[in-house]
Amino acid sequence: GTYGFPIAVSVTGTLTSDSNTLIVDGVLLVAEHGDYEKSATGNKQFPKRRLFGEVAKAFEAAGRSVPVFSDKHLADNWTDAKWIYDRAKELKVPLMAGSSLPVLWRYPPVDTRRDSKIEEIVAVSYGSLDAYGFHALEMVQCLVERRAGGESGVRSVQCLTGDEVWKARDAGRFSSQLYEATVDQLPVKRWIKRNKTLEESVREPVLWMVEYRDGLKASILTLNGAATCWTAAWKYAGDDRIESTRFQVQEERPFGHFTFLVQGFEKMIKTGNPTWPVERTLLTSGILDALLTSKLNGGENLPTPWLDVRYTSDYEWKQPPEPPVEVTSK
Repeated sequence: GTYGFPIAVSVTGTLTSDSNTLIVDGVLLVAEHGDYEKSATGNKQFPKRRLFGEVAKAFEAAGRSVPVFSDKHLADNWTDAKWIYDRAKELKVPLMAGSSLPVLWRYPPVDTRRDSKIEEIVAVSYGSLDAYGFHALEMVQCLVERRAGGESGVRSVQCLTGDEVWKARDAGRFSSQLYEATVDQLPVKRWIKRNKTLEESVREPVLWMVEYRDGLKASILTLNGAATCWTAAWKYAGDDRIESTRFQVQEERPFGHFTFLVQGFEKMIKTGNPTWPVERTLLTSGILDALLTSKLNGGENLPTPWLDVRYTSDYEWKQPPEPPVEVTSK
């Protein structure tokens, strides 16, 4: 290629020499570049399990493992995501995954208070449910995992669409104050420019409701037609104050938000320890699969006893420096 990197035709050939000796210090597993079918739930079926399985075989043959970063979710379904997680544990593979949202710019630059009791969180998303919805779940999870007691797992999920979303809002199934706060964080009020209400601008709203095992409630609204970024608002038990922020990607080259994702992986290569816990993405991968299953089944409330994912995170986000090219929103 242009920069002198050899191109191999197999995973084994990429990672090892003819003698099965590992010739890499780390593995980036990025499976998006291909034409893949969608599952019954609408989740694109990237070959994450197959590729990680080949990486694992190369590690076994070499007799040692190196750090692996899996771009975005671990897999499009819980079975494969858990298999990848368990296989990495077996081989003692330092494993990370996830979205760029937890590491990029926030406006204002706030985080949830560590070891606080978060009562409820409401978020706004846009775009496709499988891809951009995953980013929204990672945004929410990086905020709530800091709560008192750490992560306890998810008890149930439900996905509502269309008019059922506004009925749920009007019935108080999620906080109207938090909803208004997260909508207020949208930088461009597109519906106002069109002289419409938000509801009139959003043709097919989608509401994801996640109930955690410790009682925390999370609600994520996909508002295509009104939203073009991700925002979140939350409140603490016994405290009327609301905190909110916008998670901002860089919408033009050089797409600097990916820099901080790469820096996290680079740190793991140097230290051998994940910069943030892969359990975050194991859980978000499972939540996404369950929510899309709920949608497929007509918006059923779906108990999720298998999402008993418990972990704590000592990762501390800090506002990145402003890039040479201004960070903007569509």
